Amino acid sequence: MIAVIQRVKKAAVSIGGMEKSAIGTGLMILLGIEEADEREDIDWICRKMVNMRIFPDEDGVMNKCLQDVEGDMLLISQFTLHASTKKGNRPSYIKAAKPDIAIPLYESCIKELSRQLGKPVKTGEFGADMQVSLINDGPVTIVIDSKNKV
Repeated sequence: MIAVIQRVKKAAVSIGGMEKSAIGTGLMILLGIEEADEREDIDWICRKMVNMRIFPDEDGVMNKCLQDVEGDMLLISQFTLHASTKKGNRPSYIKAAKPDIAIPLYESCIKELSRQLGKPVKTGEFGADMQVSLINDGPVTIVIDSKNKV
């Protein structure tokens, strides 16, 4: 799993011109799921996302996590994070999980994040044509990959 984590002042996702979800201060996360992902990847990446200390403390040092600032999370599925651009100019998405594998993993990720945060995680809609807007705070953007834990 690959996650692009963005600290935001606010973020929203719309589908067909209608807002589906929105958050204020928190994390907007793009999540890419690949064929090889399993429960261990979900556990690791969720723990990292919830506990990542990227919010400023009283001294302006990034020392607080999402729960410390009582922020929200917006999770968006994004298969294009697994694009291979080694050959030619057209990205290949061969590593991205097909919906029959990706949807259950995505839903498990939502449940695990909600459990760890103690509140619901806002989402887009898997497979939909979504428009995502955000105000990146900092900007702070971090990429993590469950296949590169070491």
